[in-house]
Amino acid sequence: MTNEKFSDNEIKFLTLEYYKKNANIFIKETLDVKMYDIQNEVLSFLKQGDLILDFGCGSGRDAKYFLQQGFEVCALDGCKEFCDFVKSNFKIPVQNIDFLNFDETQKYSCVWACASLLHLPKKDLSQVLKKIYACLKPNGIFYCSFKYGDFEGFRNNRFFLDFTQNTLQNFIAENSLFEKEKIWKTKDARVGRENEFWVNGIFRRGE
Repeated sequence: MTNEKFSDNEIKFLTLEYYKKNANIFIKETLDVKMYDIQNEVLSFLKQGDLILDFGCGSGRDAKYFLQQGFEVCALDGCKEFCDFVKSNFKIPVQNIDFLNFDETQKYSCVWACASLLHLPKKDLSQVLKKIYACLKPNGIFYCSFKYGDFEGFRNNRFFLDFTQNTLQNFIAENSLFEKEKIWKTKDARVGRENEFWVNGIFRRGE
């Protein structure tokens, strides 16, 4: 099935329902995945003690690592089950909120959006990029990752929006004021998924 059969609200509902039903499985499969190279690449743009927002925190794997490295961390996710897990296990502030309802101004030094924005249709992603830009302090850092490719639609009962290096760079440039720091391709870090690839981007809000 493709996104052409569904409205934006239906896309959101069906994807969120998948995570609600599979929250425990997803947490188990992702909590211990090693992402040190990418995490440390992003942290190299920050100073210890900076406030990071884990935007779509899932199992809280990345929030946990950032805390261990001496950073302040807040988190949000649209799935209540993820929020409850992160709140009870890592003792950080967590918002259970739809990305489109997020609204903060110049609060964070970094927004980390690992494999979370990839479930948004392009129209919604454009709006969320503006919200992320607004919530960052001047010179703040924004990280995002998407599955590598040109697919847009439903697979595995979820909506996905894929990008390549070029299409991600072009979309960010056309839909936000972010300045590119780095865009690169990586293999999936999960065991058994080494033949799957991701595109990663680090962007900066200007002064």
